[in-house]
Amino acid sequence: MRTDIAVKKKALQDSPLAQSNSSNEKMGLLYGFIGVCSFSLTLPATKAIITVLSPSSAGVGRALIAAILAVLVLLIKRVPFPSWQQTKNLFLVAGGVVVGFPFFSSLAMEHVPASHGAVIIALLPLATAGAGAFFAGERPTRTYWLSSIVACLAIIGYAISSGLGALQWADLSLLGAVISAAIGYAVGGQLSKTMGGWQVISWSLVFAFPFLVVPVAGTLIEELQHATWTTWLGFGYVSVVSQFLGFFAWYHGLALGGVARVSQTQYLQPFLSMLAAWLMLSEAVPIGAIAAAIVVVLAVAKGKSAPVKLSA
Repeated sequence: MRTDIAVKKKALQDSPLAQSNSSNEKMGLLYGFIGVCSFSLTLPATKAIITVLSPSSAGVGRALIAAILAVLVLLIKRVPFPSWQQTKNLFLVAGGVVVGFPFFSSLAMEHVPASHGAVIIALLPLATAGAGAFFAGERPTRTYWLSSIVACLAIIGYAISSGLGALQWADLSLLGAVISAAIGYAVGGQLSKTMGGWQVISWSLVFAFPFLVVPVAGTLIEELQHATWTTWLGFGYVSVVSQFLGFFAWYHGLALGGVARVSQTQYLQPFLSMLAAWLMLSEAVPIGAIAAAIVVVLAVAKGKSAPVKLSA
C-alpha cells in the first residue's frame, strides 16, 4: 500500500504540470528578488537627493518621469484601456505606490538615516499580508495578530531608543509609507494575475500623472536646475528603477510564483537597505538596528505563515 502511494507521489512530482509549477515558482522567486534588490536602494538613494530636492520633488516628482516612460510603453504595446473595475483598483495602487510610499518615505529621509528607515520598512511584508487579507475578505488568525504585536513592539522600542526616548514624526511618516505600499502591493498583486505586472504599474502612473503635474512639475524643474550630478543620478534611479522598472520584476514575480511565496523575498530588504546605506552614504549601522530588524523579520515570517479564515 505504501509502495503504491510512494509511486503515485513520485509520478505527480515528475509530471509536466508539477515541473511547470516548480519552474514558475523558481522564476517567480528570481524576479521577486530582483524587485526587492531594486527597492532596497530606494531609501539610500532618496536620502542622497533629499538635501537638494524637497520631499514632494524627491518623492512624488519621480512619478512624473516614470509616467512618461509608462505612456511610451503602453503606446508601443498598444494596450487596451482597463475596465472600470480595474481602473478603480489601479487608483488604489497609484495612491499606495505612486503617491503614498514615495512621499512619506522622502519626508522621513529628511530627518532620519536610511538604516533607521530600513528597520521600520521591515514591517512591509506583514502589512502586505494584512492588506491582502482585508481586500480578499479574509480574517487573519490569532498567530498573525500576535506576530504583528511583537513586530510593532520591536519597531517602537527601536524607534524610541534611537529617538532619544520619544517617537519621531519621521517614524510616523515611515509607518504611513508602509501602509501605503502594503495597499499598493496587495491590490497590485491581485491585478497582476490578469493584467500583467508591467501594465499595473504603467496604468497606475498614467492615472496619477494629471493630479501630480500641476503641483509638482514647476518646483521639480526649478530644483533640478541647481542639482549636482549625484543628485541627478539618485533621482534618475528612484524615477526609472524604484518607481517603474523594479515593479516590472516585482509584480511579474508575484504573478509567476504566487504572492505568499514570492513576497517572502522581502525579508531581505531591510538588510540590503542597511548594506546600501553603509556603502553609498557611509552610514554607521547600529547593532540595535540589526537586532531590531532580525526580530521584526522573524515575527513577520511567523505571521505570514499563519493561516487565514474566510469571512462569513
